[in-house]
Formats: sequence, C-alpha cells, structure tokens
Amino acid sequence: MSAGPSAPARRRPTAAMRGTETSLGLTRRARRMARELGEAFPEVWCELDFTNPLELSVATILSAQCTDARVNMVTPALFARYRTAADYAGADPEELEQLIHSTGFYRNKARSIQGLGAALVERFDGEVPRRMKDLISLPGFGRKTANVVLGNAFDTPGLTVDTHFQRLTRRWGWTEETDPVKIEHAVAELLPRKTWTDTSHRIIWFGRRVCHSRKPACGACFLARQCPSAGEAGSMDPVAAAKLVSGDSREHLLALAGLDADGAPLEADAAEADAAGGDIR
Repeated sequence: MSAGPSAPARRRPTAAMRGTETSLGLTRRARRMARELGEAFPEVWCELDFTNPLELSVATILSAQCTDARVNMVTPALFARYRTAADYAGADPEELEQLIHSTGFYRNKARSIQGLGAALVERFDGEVPRRMKDLISLPGFGRKTANVVLGNAFDTPGLTVDTHFQRLTRRWGWTEETDPVKIEHAVAELLPRKTWTDTSHRIIWFGRRVCHSRKPACGACFLARQCPSAGEAGSMDPVAAAKLVSGDSREHLLALAGLDADGAPLEADAAEADAAGGDIR
C-alpha cells in the first residue's frame, strides 16, 4: 500500500517567532530574505507597460484599485490618443473617462490625469520631474506612485509600498507599522538603498504568486523558515499549499521550497528530512 502525503515538516522556532529578535537580527534576517527573493526572481520589472515617464505616471494612477493586467489592456489606446502632458491637459473629460472606464473610479482618475497634465505643463515644461518633492506635489501622486516612477523611469532607488508590500512586511515581522509612509521608512532602514526598487518588485511578485492575502501558500514557501507568520497565516500542508502557488515560475518557486509540482518532497530534500527526523522547515 502506498504511503499518503507526508505531514508538514516542523519548523525550528526563530528569534522572531519567540519575540526576542534584536534590531541587528532583524536587519540580517530581512537581508537574507531579500537575497532569497532574488534567487526566486532574478529578473524583475514593473508589470505596468510604458515607454516613458509620462506613460508610467498615468499607468500608475490607473493602477489604483485595479490590476496591472487590466491597466495594460487600457493603456495602448490611451497612449496612442494622448502623447504629451498638454494632450492630457486639453483632453475632453468624457472621452478620457470612456477610455479608462474599465479601470474603475474612472471619474476621479480622469480628473487626476488631467490635473497631472496641466501641472506638468504649467510648472515643469511638460516633463515629469525627477525629484520626490516635486512628484508628490502633482495631482494623482503620493509617495507610492512617486517611488514607482523614480525607480522604474529614472533608476532612482525607491520602495513601492502597495498592498502586497504592506501585507508581507508585516507578516514577516519587518515592521509593525500600518501607515504606508512609516512602513517605507522602516523597511528602508533594513535594506541597502541600491536594492530598494528590485526588492519592491520581488516582494510584490511574491505576494501575487505565493503569499496571497487570504490563502498564503505557507506549506510550499521557501521563506517559511524565516517567517514568524508561517503556519498561522496559511496551512503548512505542502500538497494543499503547492496548489496555491501560481505564475510562470511556479515549478522554480516550489523547487526552492524543496517540493515538486504536486507538493511532494524532492528526493534530496526527502533524504534530508529523514536524516533530520523531519525537522527541516
């Protein structure tokens, strides 16, 4: 008779789990997790389609309460119709609203985009500025949007604190803050500045593919050993958890957790588990 799926391996308690982690320990753990995210997602990019800073600014405004995939369906026609800040400033409101309708909250977004165009024309010669203090003075811009533009259009490091970033950094115990600006500053103290943009992308990608809001794939997560929420936020059953992992790199992500595509232990990891009495997570 064949054996059923193995029980989820036990995890050794970490200092973070015991509540005794020092500031230095937290910094080391955060950087170790960031490096492992780099192994999982070696090549990352902004998942909004754009060719210049103005297009990215508009796309990021549209992405509020909307998926990047939906925004990318809307922007080809939008960018073909409006090519400059002056074009947006002079747009017919009803036409603009119609083009962006499917992204939701289209009236507010249309006002922000028109206001952005007008402000760029009036104050910045129609060009998107490169400084945070200038960007956050523009309609439709907060620090999150500004960091997206700085990091991806101007190669200026920035942390993009979206809902995925907020959820994961709290689950990982990197911060207890709930305000996005305070989260940004807290995480910035943990990571080297040059890594901020790519680490932001990796955290967001990880949140979309593994550490979901309602059902995180804890039992199939390569970061579970270092996560104080593993097993609390989601099930540690590897077979059930493996089904929750998504995306083109699914098999790679599962392999990093020592699992095959069905959630069964890979041969080397199974042997290690036997040698360690099942205590490898």
